[in-house]
Amino acid sequence: MTLALTKLTLSHFRSHKHSEIECDIRPIAIYGPNGAGKTNILEAVSLFSPGRGIRRASAQDMTRRPEALGWKLKGILEATIGTQEIETWSDEGAARQVKINDKAAPQTRLGELCRVIWLIPAMDRLWIEGAEGRRRFLDRTSLSFFPDHAEASLTYEKTMRERNRLLKEQVRDAHWYRALEDQMAKAAARIHANRSATVKALTAAQEQTQTAFPIAELEIQQTEGAIPSSEDDFKDAFAESRSRDIIAGRTLVGPHRSDLYGAYIAKGVPAADCSTGEQKALLISLILANARALAEQIGTPPILLLDEVAAHLDANRRAALYDEICALGAQAWMTGTEDNLFEALGDRGQYLTITEENGISHSATS
Repeated sequence: MTLALTKLTLSHFRSHKHSEIECDIRPIAIYGPNGAGKTNILEAVSLFSPGRGIRRASAQDMTRRPEALGWKLKGILEATIGTQEIETWSDEGAARQVKINDKAAPQTRLGELCRVIWLIPAMDRLWIEGAEGRRRFLDRTSLSFFPDHAEASLTYEKTMRERNRLLKEQVRDAHWYRALEDQMAKAAARIHANRSATVKALTAAQEQTQTAFPIAELEIQQTEGAIPSSEDDFKDAFAESRSRDIIAGRTLVGPHRSDLYGAYIAKGVPAADCSTGEQKALLISLILANARALAEQIGTPPILLLDEVAAHLDANRRAALYDEICALGAQAWMTGTEDNLFEALGDRGQYLTITEENGISHSATS
């Protein structure tokens, strides 16, 4: 079975005052001029998964101006367990809420029903910018495989903030640290296990499939020294690092100090040293590998969000991408400025034109 949104309604969301989109399980090509509101549709779809969506924006930032009334998204999701009616909204900038089949639900439930993965232009610099972006990419990918990853990450961040407060206050009594470090170590071990399993799954998915995109070698690295792995290892690492941490005023060891190394295997070149086009192709390869691995794990491919995906691809690579998406059977929401970018997709896809007039986006099936 294919996971798909077959109806999407946007109300006062970004540039969309009211838009209704009905579609089937085929890939969806969305085209129109820059600023028309194409990416806003992808952002709306991303909010049918846990978190802050593809832009990592606050609920208040998503509301349409100048009304600032809040926003609402409704969707019909065809999922493995059947058809689900999902609503998510924010009233006047308040934290977003979720209803599934007219019953209030936590965001974590979305992660169990709907797996969504994405590639957006902001990720094009993944390999040449700081480690924080690569950790975020790895954690988002891990969340697609392990819905509990978000809870482990939140627990770790919360307890680390409390530990950092003790460090800044120059507290030296070990008694104050032990309980926090026990919680941190448990969460850290889960985070590391999920990340490691994710890298293993991506590597296997790349190696087991013929693809037109380059295979990436992946490795989790630690900023300093070896990476602790077990809960006991993390406890020892936190305890041993306290003196240095007190001087620094922050925690210097743990999964928040990890980095994701990537390389273009066929050329033996680090991803950071590849051309812009090669870096884009490596990212696409990883997104497709993520989708294939998820399809094997849960029995259905995830929903793909590919914003301006053709920007650095030649005609052959674009055709290869559409072939792989269709072979996977995934519902992919893709954006581009012109319809000819999707020519190779042909009647295997469906097409949506987005225009803008007086700051309001309009959608039409084409």
